[in-house]
Amino acid sequence: MTPAPKRSPPTPPRPGLERRPRGAFGWIEAQLLHDGWLADLGPHAAAVLVLLALAADRHGASFYGRDRMAGVLGVPRHDVDVALERLLRLDLVAFRPWRTSGEDGVWQLLPVPPRSIVQRSAAGRELTIAEVLRSLGFHQGSPQTAE
Repeated sequence: MTPAPKRSPPTPPRPGLERRPRGAFGWIEAQLLHDGWLADLGPHAAAVLVLLALAADRHGASFYGRDRMAGVLGVPRHDVDVALERLLRLDLVAFRPWRTSGEDGVWQLLPVPPRSIVQRSAAGRELTIAEVLRSLGFHQGSPQTAE
């Protein structure tokens, strides 16, 4: 059987208008898409992450305050607060306040961590080991052997 011929990539709708960075630009790692991070982030945390990436300096640091982020994104301040907490919890950003107990300070984009080995169900609940094994084709009472 002969392999199928490789297809050339599709032509963009407006090839004469190819996008090229001019001036400052932000980096967003493709791993966020390919490893399923976007679904875990939700729309507000994804928007805040994009804003921080666009505002970051060469060290990944941004100095935008929470109120300014809310204004730029056109969302309530509460949504920004929840989004930032999610980004912190997922270890995608770090934060150092300007002063003790301060709400504003320096936000730093962190390298995207490897995905956790904890699998989740469609409902978001952690799966038991038995459920993970069943999903891999292992059934109780019928162990599979390696060849």
